[in-house]
Amino acid sequence: MLMVIHHLLYNIWWFLEGPRWLFKNPVFDILHLIFAGLFIFLSGVSSRLSRDNIKRGAVVIVLAVVVSYVTIRIVDMPIWFGILHLLGFLMLFYGITYKFWNIIPKKIAPFIYVMFIVLSALARRDLQLSSDTAWVRDILWILGWRQEGYESRDYFTILPWVFVFLLGTWAGWYIIEKKLPSFLYRVKPPVFPAIGRKALLIYILHQPVLYALTMWIRQLLKHS
Repeated sequence: MLMVIHHLLYNIWWFLEGPRWLFKNPVFDILHLIFAGLFIFLSGVSSRLSRDNIKRGAVVIVLAVVVSYVTIRIVDMPIWFGILHLLGFLMLFYGITYKFWNIIPKKIAPFIYVMFIVLSALARRDLQLSSDTAWVRDILWILGWRQEGYESRDYFTILPWVFVFLLGTWAGWYIIEKKLPSFLYRVKPPVFPAIGRKALLIYILHQPVLYALTMWIRQLLKHS
């Protein structure tokens, strides 16, 4: 829901020429990271609960490829490696490697993940990595080091987000084992469960719907 709001504000700013501060301001710059972090963290929680992350990851990757095709070939707003690509990769990655992460003692796992979130974020900021070899530049770009000539309207990198995802898988264990306060398991909030069950469908459809709505409003404003 936060991401839908995020994209709505982006559309108002970009397509309707709304005020820049509506989307680009110090507060929203921080909220953007919180929105994305929650999305990836909750995906990690869900992956701990899932029976088949490899299948889930494969489905998301296929949808991500469709998104790339549409944004590159049709609407000319290229998304080469966005949030959907990242989540699909992380689901596959966790589905293949989960036994390794389960070895880490649960009491120290969150400290390890938080440490690597910080270290990888600092590495992205402070290290300038590139290469003369195209495929190496591709890998560096996906990992988190921007490369000259590479552009993606939606750009989410493996570092540091992989460790946010793994932090979510750690939290998922506590949910499964009912380690959280008991009232949390009795609460049945309205609306949110239904949205959660349709999260992927909502993610795929919300921006085309918002884009169509934005273009309709744009035409109305032109003729008003």
